[in-house]
Amino acid sequence: MTTVELPQRTPSPAISRDEYLRLARRAKQLSWLSLAYMAVEGGVALTAGVIAASPALIGFGIDSAIEGVASLVIVWRFTGARLLSAAAERRAQTLVAIQFFLLAPYVGYESLGALLAGERPDPSWVGIGLAITSLLLMPWLGRLKQRLGERMGSVALKGEGQQNLLCSYLAAALLVGLAGNAVLGLWWLDPAAGLVIAAVALKEGIETWRGEGCCAPAAGGSDDPGAPAAGETDECCDDRSCAR
Repeated sequence: MTTVELPQRTPSPAISRDEYLRLARRAKQLSWLSLAYMAVEGGVALTAGVIAASPALIGFGIDSAIEGVASLVIVWRFTGARLLSAAAERRAQTLVAIQFFLLAPYVGYESLGALLAGERPDPSWVGIGLAITSLLLMPWLGRLKQRLGERMGSVALKGEGQQNLLCSYLAAALLVGLAGNAVLGLWWLDPAAGLVIAAVALKEGIETWRGEGCCAPAAGGSDDPGAPAAGETDECCDDRSCAR
């Protein structure tokens, strides 16, 4: 049976080609599920955010759109000839990292502006309900994807899983901000939550970007001329700067 030797930062047993393909199908299913939820989450958050003039809600909605793009990247990554391509893994990883960098500047700018200007958002109970829903769903999706990514040696998939976990952190910050504003009148908690969202997004983007080109899976039978042969690793996987 052909096995896939996965170059990883920590030792992991080889998996068979059939197992790798099965896990890839599972990864695509989870990414499609994420995409469907992100479409709903983003639409509700942006609408409620505009109505309530809430920078945190608007930032959360933009984050949903960006996470949706990341899910599409993973679907692209594990489709067709790219499924066993190390080069496709590297490209997908870079694209996932870029999504973080798109979010941080906008949300940070809007939140800081609202905080300095003393703009008081209206209470949003719809936003509070959305934050609770995301807080329940996103950790489950994120952990599943990270476990799959670890097993498959896919930094891109682990990065998307981290984005889902980030979404749960942002949902928690959003919930604190919206609830504090609605119940206690602490309006500044809303833009403060937006600043937390921006800071965490920037941190995760940097960490994902630094792993570029490392630990892409090597699989026998790939048509990618740039991919390492089965059992081999990318050169940069030996670079200590990539280790965590």
